[in-house]
Amino acid sequence: MVVKNSAGRKAFLVLNYTLLILGAILCVFPLLHILALSFSSNAAATAGDVKIWPVDFNWKSYEFVMNRPAFIKAFFVSVKRLVLGVPISILVTVLTAYPMSKEKSAFRGRDFFVWFFIITMLFNGGLVPTYIIVNKTGLMNTIWALILPGALNVFNAVLLLNFFRSLPKELEEAAFMDGAGQWVNLWYIYLPLSKPALATITLFVTVSHWNSWFDGLIYMNSNDKYPLQSLLQTMVVNINTKIWTEHDIQMLKMINDRTVRAAEIFITMVPILVVYPVLQRYFTTGIVLGSVKG
Repeated sequence: MVVKNSAGRKAFLVLNYTLLILGAILCVFPLLHILALSFSSNAAATAGDVKIWPVDFNWKSYEFVMNRPAFIKAFFVSVKRLVLGVPISILVTVLTAYPMSKEKSAFRGRDFFVWFFIITMLFNGGLVPTYIIVNKTGLMNTIWALILPGALNVFNAVLLLNFFRSLPKELEEAAFMDGAGQWVNLWYIYLPLSKPALATITLFVTVSHWNSWFDGLIYMNSNDKYPLQSLLQTMVVNINTKIWTEHDIQMLKMINDRTVRAAEIFITMVPILVVYPVLQRYFTTGIVLGSVKG
C-alpha cells in the first residue's frame, strides 16, 4: 500500500520532524554543557563563559578525578553491583514471570501469586521495616544489601509475563509432544524468543542499579563501600567535606570544583551511554522472532 504525500501529510511530517529535532537538542544540550565544562579551565568555569564548547581545553579535572582513591573505589563498587545484581534480577524475574504466564489449569496457584505480587506494587512495608530486615539478616555494610532487597521488580515481572503470554501456544505444545519439560521449554523456546523483552528489562535493571544512591547511604556504614552514585550525592548535592582528603583540598585550589563535578558526572554517564546502543537494536526487533508454520 502506497501512501500519497498530500500537502497535509507533508506539513505533518515537517512539523513532526521539527519537534523531534528540537526535543533531541533539548536533551543533548545539558550533556554537551557538562562535557564542555569538564574540559574547561578554572577561570572560564568561574566566569561562566562555558556553554557547549570547552574554553581553554585541559584534562586537569579528569586527572584529578581518576587519581582520587575514593572515586575509583566507588566506581568499582558500582561495577560489582551491576555484575552481580543484573543477572540475579533477570533470573528472579524470569523464574517469577514464567509460571505466572501459564493458564490456571497448568498452575493452580497462579491467581494467588499474581495478586500477591500486584499488591506489593501498590503497598509496601516502608523504609523502616526494610532497614530492620536488612539489618537482622546480616546484609548491612555488604554489597548484597544493594542487590537482594530489590532483586525482583514486579513491574518487570508483569512486563515479561505479558510477553510470555503473547508467544504462540503451538510452540509449547509441540515441545511437550516431543518430550520436553517446563525447564526445556523455558530455556530453549521462551527465552530465545524473548530477546526484545529481556533486553528492555536488562536496560531497566542496569539503569536502576547504576543510578541508585539512597540505598548506599542507608545500608553502608563506611564511605569506602559507597557505590558511585551515593558518593556523588555526598559530593555534588549534599556536600560532605569529611570525604575530602588534604590532597583533594590542595588540588581544588588549582582547579574549579564545578569542572571536577562535571567530570565526575560525565564519567558516571559513560557506562549507560555505552550499554544503551547495544540493547537498543532489540527494541525495534519483532515481538516474536520465530513463527509457527502450519
